[in-house]
Amino acid sequence: MTQSTRVPDERMARKAGIAAFVGTTIEWYDFYIYGTASALVFGPLFFSNAEPAVATLLSFATFAVGFLTRPLGGVVFGHLGDRIGRKRSLILTLLLMGVTTVGVGLLPTHAAIGAAAPVLLIILRLLQGLAVGGEWGGAVLIATEHTRPDRGFLFGAFAQQGSPAGRILATLSFLAVTGLLPDDALLEWAWRLPFLA
Repeated sequence: MTQSTRVPDERMARKAGIAAFVGTTIEWYDFYIYGTASALVFGPLFFSNAEPAVATLLSFATFAVGFLTRPLGGVVFGHLGDRIGRKRSLILTLLLMGVTTVGVGLLPTHAAIGAAAPVLLIILRLLQGLAVGGEWGGAVLIATEHTRPDRGFLFGAFAQQGSPAGRILATLSFLAVTGLLPDDALLEWAWRLPFLA
């Protein structure tokens, strides 16, 4: 049977939908913890030589650069998905996001390495945008290709639900860090925990 005439396995369709949800939840969690850290800690840690208001704006600018590479991530990983398979391409996006997120969590601050710190932060953020751009489209395709055509919209929506789930997890992770630890611990080391988790 050809791809277009085969009957999708309902169990496989559910697995693909759940995998798309879990994958996008992880990707968006990583994406959103960066945004939260931009608001709370990146200004004083990575732009400590600037006025506080300017440092906050620069911190949010690093958050914004991730959106620049998202379309490119869709193109690159969409092409890879066609060439090496959607599952492999999706795994690559998850690995890229995981490595860059841990990289942010391990990154020395401006006080430790000077101007190299914000430059490295921006590079990691660009790679995060690339990963999220590739992952989301791949997750939607995997979910919709493994179900009947009349149910593709339903299973494709599983991937979209990962965004609010990731946002909730990101908020809870920073709520735990800020609520359970003293304020000075947040700037010293605790901000790294959501990235390393």
